[in-house]
Amino acid sequence: MSHYKQQSHVVWKCDYHIVCCPKYRFRILTGVVKALVEEDIRMLCEWKGFEVEQMNVQSDHIHLLVSIPPKVSISELMGILKGNLAIKLFKSYPQLKRKPYWDNHFWSRGYFVNTVGLNQEMIRRYVHHQEEQDKKEESNRQHFSLFDQVHITSMSALKAMPSFFSPNPTPLGVVV
Repeated sequence: MSHYKQQSHVVWKCDYHIVCCPKYRFRILTGVVKALVEEDIRMLCEWKGFEVEQMNVQSDHIHLLVSIPPKVSISELMGILKGNLAIKLFKSYPQLKRKPYWDNHFWSRGYFVNTVGLNQEMIRRYVHHQEEQDKKEESNRQHFSLFDQVHITSMSALKAMPSFFSPNPTPLGVVV
């Protein structure tokens, strides 16, 4: 992807970082569903002449670093990927379609797209290591939520103590 591509009348380098999520950001892209999505994205992109440089399928979203020809719009690419993947997933796993919240729509309506230029190597590393980073952040969130619970308990105890910095500090041992 770092080099220019050419066709009969055009020389191009159209690289994009794309992120899309399942509807309601459900954590459904795991196990066999994840494997099917990874395989089908690569197959669809190869079939359409797109080049997948980097891909990371996580439980609730997909990062994709892709190169597409200039005759193809991003919305066309997303229509191809999201549409074909949803059809295949619903055929392979009909129980997904029966759930009332899916209603024939596997993917959320929107997506994130960013052009890739000089920062391509940085984005490639970001996509490659995103899952590790998310696991660290989740671990930190759990740690901080425990810290917040302890902090709230200790703050309640501190509020009951007299304040030495208020305009009228109460002497120790005196209850107001």
